[in-house]
Amino acid sequence: MYSAKSALAAVLLCNFGQAVFGDCVHVGGGVVTNVGVISADRTLGTATGALRGAVGVQILGQSLGPNGTTVFSVHHYWVTDEGDTIFVEPAKLTARPVAPGLFAVVTYPVSISGGTGKFAGATGQLTAIGEADFNTGKIGLRYSGRVCFADSHDD
Repeated sequence: MYSAKSALAAVLLCNFGQAVFGDCVHVGGGVVTNVGVISADRTLGTATGALRGAVGVQILGQSLGPNGTTVFSVHHYWVTDEGDTIFVEPAKLTARPVAPGLFAVVTYPVSISGGTGKFAGATGQLTAIGEADFNTGKIGLRYSGRVCFADSHDD
């Protein structure tokens, strides 16, 4: 026996497609930033791929992690080329030292929690890997994941 909610969901899906429930898409790309541009604890750079635009990160702190890793607590600032802001929850980047001042980024989960424009009401999960070279002040990452938009925007 079908409930009224199930019947309504089926009718909406058949008539309006997935946009009624929001669209989820795979995203991926790269991020390159420079450390110490504004202050020693901040980075500024660019993102390529599905979320291309400008990215900034503030390093809030660091602690020792498991198996000789270092965990960096960070806060993000992300604006797309279209001018939409992506809200990102505070994150923890786990890195393994490979040489003095050079780290391999081994886990970096990032949660999207809304934004402006087409990211209003969006949610998502990204993961990134890469390298952080504090000797030269350069960070390079590769990200991938999924973003679910609240509804379709043709802006």
